[in-house]
Amino acid sequence: MARSNPPANSGPDAASSVPGATVARLPLYHQALVELGRDGETTVSSERLAELAGVNAAKVRKDLSYLGSYGTRGVGYDIDFLTKQVSRTLGLTADSAVVIVGFGNLGQALARYSGFAERGFPIAAIVDIDQSKVGSTIEDLPVQHLDDLPAIVAEHGIAVGVIATPLSAAQNAADALVAAGVQSILSFAPSNLDIPDSVPWRKVDLATELQILSFYQSRGGTLSHPA
Repeated sequence: MARSNPPANSGPDAASSVPGATVARLPLYHQALVELGRDGETTVSSERLAELAGVNAAKVRKDLSYLGSYGTRGVGYDIDFLTKQVSRTLGLTADSAVVIVGFGNLGQALARYSGFAERGFPIAAIVDIDQSKVGSTIEDLPVQHLDDLPAIVAEHGIAVGVIATPLSAAQNAADALVAAGVQSILSFAPSNLDIPDSVPWRKVDLATELQILSFYQSRGGTLSHPA
């Protein structure tokens, strides 16, 4: 079948031109495409991809147009080709090693979650400031001290830091990750952090997400994927 060519401007500058709302939906498309590929499917229509991602078909076509992919009328999108396009845009062409800061209940749960490695984010290390936790082992990974973070990041080529500490320790964890040279940060602390603009970061506030769900639940409505 005919394939759309990758956009001529397909490097980092091209990625920066993709709207934030589209970026938020690309992981949904990627997950759906991977599952379709595993099922042996070779093509997918925008309608089917929209159904799997929980959005509308027009939005799918618009989002994928930013990647230079327009599909083939009457046939749809080549799943293997589109998966690679989305992967490239999301920076998933190679694994990005992760370090978890904080060995509390949340940190332990994250360390046990196999989904990170399956999607290209293997947990390479876990650190904590509590000396009584250092030396513990989870999923064959020893808990190391936060003070050793620079050496750990350098040894494992760690790109992503995940903050799973109490709120009171979150800024200290962020400072340590930035100083150690991680490229991006995901924080589960329910607070804004002082992080340099050169280090992309996102906050996941579970309590806020539950409050949003409560809003829709109380009104008997539905909550769609990111608009």
